[in-house]
Amino acid sequence: MSTTREHSETRLLVPSLIFIALVVAAVASLGAPLITSVATTFHVSLDSAQWTLTIALLSGAVATPVLGRFGAGPHRRATILVTLVVVVAGSALTVLPLPFAWLLVGRAAQGIGLGLTALMMGVARDHLPEERSAPTIALVSVVSIMGIGVGYPLAGLLTEFGGVRAAYGLGLLVTVIALLAAWRSVPTAPEGRSAHVDIAGALLLSGGLFLVLFLVGQKSLWSEHFTVAVVLAVVAVLLLCVWTVSGLRGKAPLVDLRALRHPAVAGANLAMFVGAIGMYILLTLITRYAQTPHSAGYGFGITTFVAGLVLIPFSVLGFIAGKLTPPMLKRIDAPLLLAGSAVVIGGGFILFAAARSNLTELFLAMSVLGFGVGSFSAAMPGAILVVTPKSETSSAMSFNYVVRSVGYSLGSAIGGLVLAAGTDTGRIFPNDSAYTTAAWVGLVAMAITTAASLVLARQRSPEAEPTVSPAGEPSPSRSNQ
Repeated sequence: MSTTREHSETRLLVPSLIFIALVVAAVASLGAPLITSVATTFHVSLDSAQWTLTIALLSGAVATPVLGRFGAGPHRRATILVTLVVVVAGSALTVLPLPFAWLLVGRAAQGIGLGLTALMMGVARDHLPEERSAPTIALVSVVSIMGIGVGYPLAGLLTEFGGVRAAYGLGLLVTVIALLAAWRSVPTAPEGRSAHVDIAGALLLSGGLFLVLFLVGQKSLWSEHFTVAVVLAVVAVLLLCVWTVSGLRGKAPLVDLRALRHPAVAGANLAMFVGAIGMYILLTLITRYAQTPHSAGYGFGITTFVAGLVLIPFSVLGFIAGKLTPPMLKRIDAPLLLAGSAVVIGGGFILFAAARSNLTELFLAMSVLGFGVGSFSAAMPGAILVVTPKSETSSAMSFNYVVRSVGYSLGSAIGGLVLAAGTDTGRIFPNDSAYTTAAWVGLVAMAITTAASLVLARQRSPEAEPTVSPAGEPSPSRSNQ
């Protein structure tokens, strides 16, 4: 009887973990397709409206390592529930008829939910049998990115028919459901766990990341107030350097930076960082190109809703790749799959650079991107967790997601800078050739990602040192088995 009930709870746990990861990703991404509508509704500039997306990414990047550390301790269930309550409260603020400043507060609260993805992985690794935990972790990783493709078209459709509040209302509804799912299905952490949260480290990391992402998102600051931008950049570097030193010397750091000394962890995070830059460049290039009006001499002038539909193949193919990857990980090392996925994404760049004369070609490029990103996301946990004890799953993956968030922000900024450089004086839209240049820049990023992944695979060769099993015990590498 007890076994039957436990089996039933386990069956409910898997869809709940995947749903929560999907919801927090989709809700956080709601800012992107609504920027123009927010500017119109609240009578603010487009630069100000852009902060509805930027502030969610900022709060997510800052909250992720903190929640990861809490998730490594005995109060993981409470951390998940309290975080979702914060996300629900933030979602309510985006729906209520309040001034623009309150909308930003609500978006910041929604962004905090991005830190839950790593905790979902920790729950899966602790409470599911090994043959089910790996596929579940891979799917959680995939849907955390595929949520973008889900959120865009729905937000666009609701905005066209009910206004920006209707789109944010959907966010409120699904976050309430996610909270109920977590309350019903997420178990308590195993006994014997402890987690000390390094408050000073959290403040240093928060300040450093805020300045980095702020400077990346504020291109006008570099052109109009260059000295101020340089000073802030120096302060950001100093804060992150102090955080790094304190993390290496501390007994219970916010993120175990000593783990980065392991080639598998360092290599995987490097691949994630550079790969995220490339992924986001192509994602933004395709959506921006599709919405460019015909008057620019190219583009298709499609609406926000139709632009969101372009992302559907990204989500569908990404989900399919995420389902196919776990079985492949039983035969192929995760770093090799990372390298192969990076090559696929590179193929998407080549397609976009060579052929974008109709929407069908954009759909094809987006499909290739989705398949590559889905496979890359599903393989990434396997490259890190093979050398990570169970108790540190949330913390290790939270750092990887911080790296990914910073990479996404840099990718968005780099793509924007290349397009801005290709915009003639007096023109609103860049030249068509600027998109080709940006595509080649992204292709270089994916080539670096491929090389980093292959180096990592070589380090996992038969001659490589023993790794650590999921249980925290030394075990031979896959090649030795």
